[in-house]
Amino acid sequence: MTLDVWLLLGAVIVIAAIVSVRIAHRSGLPSLLLFLGFGLILGDFGFGIPFENPHLAQQIGLTALAMILAEGGLTTNWSHVRRSVPLALILATVGVTISIVVLALAVQAILGIGWSTALILGAVLASTDAAAVFSVLRRLPLPPRLAGVLEAESGFNDAPTVIAVMLLSGASQAPATVGTFLLETSVELIIGAAVGLAVGPAGAYALRRVALPASGLYPLAVLALTFVSYGGAVLLHGSGFLAVYLTALILGNSRLPHRAATRGFAEGAAWLAQIGLFVMLGMLASQEAMPSAIVPGLITGTVLVLLARPLSVLASSLISWAMRLGMVSWREQAFLSWAGLRGAIPIVLATIPWAAGVEGSENIFNQVFVIVVVFTLLQGPTLPFAARVLGVGAPAEAHDLSVESAPLEELKADLLQVKVPPGSLLHGVEVFELRLPSGAAVTLVVRDGKSFVPGSTTRIRVNDQLLLVTTAACRDQVERRLRAVSRSGKLAGWYGERGLE
Repeated sequence: MTLDVWLLLGAVIVIAAIVSVRIAHRSGLPSLLLFLGFGLILGDFGFGIPFENPHLAQQIGLTALAMILAEGGLTTNWSHVRRSVPLALILATVGVTISIVVLALAVQAILGIGWSTALILGAVLASTDAAAVFSVLRRLPLPPRLAGVLEAESGFNDAPTVIAVMLLSGASQAPATVGTFLLETSVELIIGAAVGLAVGPAGAYALRRVALPASGLYPLAVLALTFVSYGGAVLLHGSGFLAVYLTALILGNSRLPHRAATRGFAEGAAWLAQIGLFVMLGMLASQEAMPSAIVPGLITGTVLVLLARPLSVLASSLISWAMRLGMVSWREQAFLSWAGLRGAIPIVLATIPWAAGVEGSENIFNQVFVIVVVFTLLQGPTLPFAARVLGVGAPAEAHDLSVESAPLEELKADLLQVKVPPGSLLHGVEVFELRLPSGAAVTLVVRDGKSFVPGSTTRIRVNDQLLLVTTAACRDQVERRLRAVSRSGKLAGWYGERGLE
């Protein structure tokens, strides 16, 4: 196919995916399932467009995951998750380790697979998915501490699981000692954390002091900084995923110019990354090999959801209690266990041993694909019900107030900025004397570098900057009235001045 055809196909897929997000939102399903469905339709299960390159899938997948993690960090409110971070870190380290070992022991005994393959399978499935967790849980009325644990855990546990899968995929040929494995993992996490904690504050400091010529450059600069952190950590043999998440978390909670625009841009880029990632992974699935993976996948997924995940949550909760970090009730533990959603991350991680040529790795990919589809379909829509049954919901808990710089399109309104030039007859006119239409109002005056909300008798001066909010229907009338007063003063109408251009 030519480039034009590929561009058309890609645009159609993105538009269809955007429409499907609405369907997913109403049903409570993570949208990743619909995106995976598009990939299956394009691949072996539908149009038969060939894509059988696990190496390329791995590289694209890791890059997309970095973008998704960056958006997760930029949109996470630190004040909401701060109290939950200690438990989240325990879940992301000790909990991940317990999940890997328990799942590996269980599937080795039940399915009779090799120890190294079982460990790789356990590591691939140990991480909860940030995109799935964010898309589902941010719509649930949960107590801040419980929601914060799930959000922070999904951001932090990607780094150790990626390291574990990469080391185990290499160790399958030449096994390393447990001590060496833990040492390498710890060193990579420390380097990644150090890079993230260095780039984040330095980037925030620079962006607050550099006056860029266009507002659209700030979102680009912020995302570029997160990938500087990612690439720098990888070059230093550290965890790029931990670095990018920490950098984004710091930048997202700093007072930066055009924060709302940056957040919106990051959300759009992350959606595009998710759509491309899930469609690609769906195309990578094999129609011939998938049926044989259904039964082992269901068995492994059941062990993961009913045994490995609950044990990891229980152990992490006991450690949190022993360290006097707070008690986690059994109801909260049960919900944390059920809400450990898997998504794109396990499928992407499954491409790492496949690309490395590990024996049986294609079967791992197929099993993980089945697990993600089936158990996300099972867990995602039932989370509100589980929260009600366990009594951990917070119906009276206020959702985050959505505050944007100018969310006026939805309100069918416009924000106008007017600077009073020398010689304008707006000088000396009181605000009420402007006689603006009922659909418009002067909301702010900036004078001599200071801003204030004007009253009806506030006099306008030369060099003032006025901010007006007006309905879209009144905008032309408002502009004409302002031009008329500027030319002929507050009695412009008596002089026949209509403010026409």
